[in-house]
Amino acid sequence: MPYIIKSTIKAAKNPSNKGINFDILFPKRIKMKNLAYNKRPKSFQDFVGQAHLFGENAPFMRLILTRKIPHSFFFGPAGSGKTTAAILIAKAMDYPFYSLNATNFKTEDLRGILKSHQNTLQKPLIFIDEVHRLNKAQQETLLPIMENHQSLILGASTENPYFALTQAIRSRSMVFEFYPLKEQDLKQILESYDLQEEIQEFLIQTSGGDARAMLNLLDCALSTDLPLSVELLETFRKTSLSGTSELDMHYNLISAMIKSIRGSDENAAIYYLARLIAGGENPEFIARRLVILASEDIGNANPNALNLANSTMQSVAKIGYPEARIILAQCVIYLSSSPKSNSAYEAIDSAISYVEKHPNEPIPPHILQFHKNYLYPHDFGGWVEQKYLDKDLQFVKWLPKGFEKTLKEWLDKIKGKTKT
Repeated sequence: MPYIIKSTIKAAKNPSNKGINFDILFPKRIKMKNLAYNKRPKSFQDFVGQAHLFGENAPFMRLILTRKIPHSFFFGPAGSGKTTAAILIAKAMDYPFYSLNATNFKTEDLRGILKSHQNTLQKPLIFIDEVHRLNKAQQETLLPIMENHQSLILGASTENPYFALTQAIRSRSMVFEFYPLKEQDLKQILESYDLQEEIQEFLIQTSGGDARAMLNLLDCALSTDLPLSVELLETFRKTSLSGTSELDMHYNLISAMIKSIRGSDENAAIYYLARLIAGGENPEFIARRLVILASEDIGNANPNALNLANSTMQSVAKIGYPEARIILAQCVIYLSSSPKSNSAYEAIDSAISYVEKHPNEPIPPHILQFHKNYLYPHDFGGWVEQKYLDKDLQFVKWLPKGFEKTLKEWLDKIKGKTKT
């Protein structure tokens, strides 16, 4: 059976097709003669970037070559090759390729695809873009398909879909991360164009690791009857050295802001916050990251940081822009200025790692429910010596910072480890 690409079940079959039918999958791009389309690789030998997945000796690539790839979900920046990889996987495994989008996902389309392959030996590859937008009911329609291997399910998202997917979906699939393309990757893509060095540099530096954004900018400039120059490119790029990549915001700018706060550089943190706001980033997304940071990087060194971050998250959800920018700024400055401790983060990861290796440590009998030998600490002034674990396990590594230092001093005091 020939290799056929279809954007929906309504797309016509093309039995004479001898290769990838991009006209069916990307009809508008064909008409526009889009550079990003024209540069789409036809095999993994031409695929640029993501060597950790598709390099010659990469484990995931070995699965593709042995045709034993699991149901998989890709996440990473726009223009990093997720859709292209899915197309090439289908080609390498000789699977008919069907492209769906979670924003307009219809179960009847899914059923139609499966029905068209009921009496064939080939099973289809169903690719679902924006997979994090699938609701629980839609995900449940995928379960029997995945369980019975009626189709190979691949999905893509610019956000990590792990937390959007149900446990049932996660247990039947793998999640793989795509990285922003590196400078050398983008140079490789531009090799076939005879560009002046300053033009190539501008295209690369303003793309934010997004190959599609880079080629679209070049395509736009070449479509004019004007000489190609940095000045011409700037008129189309306008604002931003961050490129048009949605995930430049989600990955690079958020990462830079979080690391600046962690490093107690309040001015750098405010700068990256300003870029996020100017780029139209959802204020609730920013606030959620601040809540995580408040616990992960500040913790008990300043417990009020979590309270303020949580209040920020609730406030910006109700208020929105433009006023939400002030609330976010206050929180960012406060978190940047707070003493830092990652002891809670380290403690829970250490404990979980221990539990995975020792899942059934016995519980001392006297702290079981309703046991008569339990010593009630309040009857002894707030603390009394008794065992809560049979083993002397140490997960919490106290740091002498901020209020965390005070908490440790209080524990040492009530346990008689320091003089009163």
